[in-house]
Amino acid sequence: MSDMPALSVIGVATKRGAILELAAEAERRGFAGLASPGIHGNLALCGSLAHVTSTIPFWTSIQPIYHSHPAEVAVTAGHIAEVSGGRFRLGLGVSHAPAMERLGLNTGKPLSDMASYVEGIRAAGRQAGELPPIYLATLRDKMLDLAVSVADGAIWANASRSFMPKQVARIPAERRETFFLANMVPTVIDSDRDAARAIHRRTLVGYVSLPNYRNYWKLAGYEQEMTEIENALAAGDRDRLPSLMTDAWVDDCTLSGSSTEVRDGLAAWADTGVLPIAVMSSTTGGQAKAIRELFELF
Repeated sequence: MSDMPALSVIGVATKRGAILELAAEAERRGFAGLASPGIHGNLALCGSLAHVTSTIPFWTSIQPIYHSHPAEVAVTAGHIAEVSGGRFRLGLGVSHAPAMERLGLNTGKPLSDMASYVEGIRAAGRQAGELPPIYLATLRDKMLDLAVSVADGAIWANASRSFMPKQVARIPAERRETFFLANMVPTVIDSDRDAARAIHRRTLVGYVSLPNYRNYWKLAGYEQEMTEIENALAAGDRDRLPSLMTDAWVDDCTLSGSSTEVRDGLAAWADTGVLPIAVMSSTTGGQAKAIRELFELF
């Protein structure tokens, strides 16, 4: 595994050109990969990454399966893989029911829907050409097991580092050499750790509001925190959520602190056998400033 982390890049409207320039700089600096998160247009961003970079691997992290027909995604993925010289990987996920409901999309059963979608992708191979490796968005063990069964890798988001060795141990030994593992890690570089944690708490409010994430964190050892959060949500008291996110929990699923502390945290993630994908925020600016702060670490 590379000594460098991967980097999350988001194609924000009016700032896409600047993000592509930072992506090219990440390649020059030797970052391990580029991940395009599961918001609208991430396949379009990956199409641009194919042309502004030449050596770095990149992937959707993730493309929601309910957004597009698998045949359309397969052809797009095959195109990006071909024009990038095989550097593209297709990360797929079910996303979250509330996000899909806002779009008027119906979600079904995550495991069976994902299995069917991957089958649909592979069935479109003749029209798509050579397909890229497929990674599945993963939290709990059943989706990880499905990824081992039908895909080439698994990607977590906001995972607890203390729990990761237990999940990695589920992967059969014969698959571990080639099976891709990564985690999207919210990261803030600031020696004022309380200020950095405040950023993380704002980021994670939406995630602790989702039952699937709360169930994951309960398994990871944070049942008391998640139960208290559930009680606050049931009472309609969302304003209390940040105060219920303990420092121990925040520090287990994010990175924050000085340059040295963040660099050590990224290395600790790599030591689990899981590639950290730095999802950068800053206490003093936006995505571009946060990414430049990460560049300064290395």
